[in-house]
Amino acid sequence: MTHRLAAPAPGWTATTDVVVVGSGVAGLTAALNARQAGLRVTVVTKAMLDDGSTRWAQGGVAAALGEGDTPEQHLADTLVAGAGVCDEDAVRVLVTEGPGAVRRLIAAGALFDSDRDGEVLLTREGGHHRNRIVHAGGDATGAEISRALVAAVRADPELEVVEHALVLDLLTDAEGHAAGLTLHVMGEGQRDGVGAIRARAVVLATGGMGQVFSATTNPPVSTGDGVALALRAGAEAADLEFVQFHPTVLWLGPEAEGQQPLISEAVRGEGAHLVDADGVRFMVGQHELAELAPRDIVAKAIIRRMQQQDAEHMYLDGRHFGAEMWAERFPTILASCRSHGIDPVTEPIPIAPAAHFASGGVRTDLHGRTSVPGLYACGEAACTGVHGANRLASNSLLEGLVFAERIAADLAARHAAGELPERAVDVAGARDRATVPLPAPEARAAVQHLMSRGAGVLRSAESMAAARAGLDELAATARADAAEQKPADPRVETWEAANLLLVATALVAAAARRTETRGCHWREDFPERDDAHWRRHLITTLDADGLHVTEEH
Repeated sequence: MTHRLAAPAPGWTATTDVVVVGSGVAGLTAALNARQAGLRVTVVTKAMLDDGSTRWAQGGVAAALGEGDTPEQHLADTLVAGAGVCDEDAVRVLVTEGPGAVRRLIAAGALFDSDRDGEVLLTREGGHHRNRIVHAGGDATGAEISRALVAAVRADPELEVVEHALVLDLLTDAEGHAAGLTLHVMGEGQRDGVGAIRARAVVLATGGMGQVFSATTNPPVSTGDGVALALRAGAEAADLEFVQFHPTVLWLGPEAEGQQPLISEAVRGEGAHLVDADGVRFMVGQHELAELAPRDIVAKAIIRRMQQQDAEHMYLDGRHFGAEMWAERFPTILASCRSHGIDPVTEPIPIAPAAHFASGGVRTDLHGRTSVPGLYACGEAACTGVHGANRLASNSLLEGLVFAERIAADLAARHAAGELPERAVDVAGARDRATVPLPAPEARAAVQHLMSRGAGVLRSAESMAAARAGLDELAATARADAAEQKPADPRVETWEAANLLLVATALVAAAARRTETRGCHWREDFPERDDAHWRRHLITTLDADGLHVTEEH
């Protein structure tokens, strides 16, 4: 038994070979490579083609491109950051195929910062022992990658793009193989409202779920749609408890909600210091890399210092950079700070941790295949096993590149072997799927408040039980309203609220199950890492009886 969102029946149908959901680095790389293999491709994106998380990435792309650096060294740093639960085979794929993937991105038109001789400039970020981060426009790497990939997509007249479209649910054939999806297109045109795209394979590249928390670096579209769709379709998700909170997010006040400005790790990589209100560098002596320790360690240190001093934030001090370096190396961050009344040239930047990156997601193998045949996932929506309990800085864009290329290669091989036939949608089976009642639009804010209070940087059995009780109450209200014939209207706001409610409930269930502190999962009531019991993945599934979290053995 699988589930589906309450939605009108599709009013239109389109066909393609591969439908890719998402237009960040992972989705567009998968789409472009599948097109090169001769497959018909349709890209579905929730807003505009360049509105995903990729364009917000400031830091860069990590790859062993520098003199003296090797994939083995990159692997070692990644495994350390992942705190014992990375899949080493997946990490090895990432670091060995990464340099080539970056070079192919450059060949496709991405312009990275380089020196006078044309050599790509490399910098460091937290957790890296080598300079291996390539960047563009100083701190606008994601925007440049997005620009190059969007330009390549628009240059291919045969690659269809459907913008302003929220994906709803997976379609399958009688054998349970992915056969397309349903979606809702916002706007005025030939394909308004709910429709269906039939396809031989489906690729989820929908980004993260940062909007499940009140304060996040993620854009408003990051509502966990891909993970929610996959769970409803019966796919496995993994490691949902490992949500990385970026240590240095611009603090805009206690009432600030939604997307918050990120202060890139690269600012610390260039020598900025974390200090308290008295100017004390509290990271010195806590880790060999001080401010450049892995993100979970830095975030925890900031929170501890805030608790010790009853402070709402700490500071990032880069005044010693000088005006010229700020303007040349970090123009985006400089402008963002100044737009909020803070000048980092002359004053420290107030910062606090905020939800940033989901290390977990839809569980995949090394070719991006999920547990549902014909359904693939890549980028932040996926759990490839690369990140373990805590993503190493700037490995995310690389993961999107490498595993999207692998998905396209797998699709091309299957297509050449005749293993991607047209699929007939199992209409009767689709009707049998349990319908998920939709919560009211205001449930979104309720979910965010519950999660920030109960499952944020600091977690405990008590805090998560309170969050789970609140989430269950939201779900019960939606069911009761549906039973009383006064359900919430099926529309973007209620579908997003339903997705957030599902992924929040799944995240809390996994986090409550993991009774230890590991990586970015920090339990106040279980402060120690417990390798004997918990050096393993947690797998989350959804069936007729609800969510289930099991331990991988």
